[in-house]
Amino acid sequence: MGLGGFLKRLFGGEGATGAADPASAVEYKGYRILPMVRAQRGQYLTCALIEKEFPDGPRRHELIRADTHASPDDAKAFAIHKARQVIDEQGDRLFR
Repeated sequence: MGLGGFLKRLFGGEGATGAADPASAVEYKGYRILPMVRAQRGQYLTCALIEKEFPDGPRRHELIRADTHASPDDAKAFAIHKARQVIDEQGDRLFR
C-alpha cells in the first residue's frame, strides 16, 4: 500500500478501517492524541493515534485496544483516556 492508500485508510477514505478525528484532537504533555472511530461487529473499538514532534520529524503510534463501546463518542472518550494513561506510563518509549 502506498502513502495515498495509507492516508485514505487513516483518515476515513474508501475501505477505511478507522478514521482519525482531527476535530477531537487533544494535546497532552507535548503529545497529540487523535481518537479514531473503528467499527467492529456493531460496536466501536478503542483506537487513537498518538503523535509527537521530534527534531527529526513527527512520530506516530497507533493505539488499539480490544475494549468495545456502543457509540463512537464513547469510544473516542475512552481512547483519549487510555492514550493519556499510555503516555504517562511509557512516554517517548512509545515510539521505539
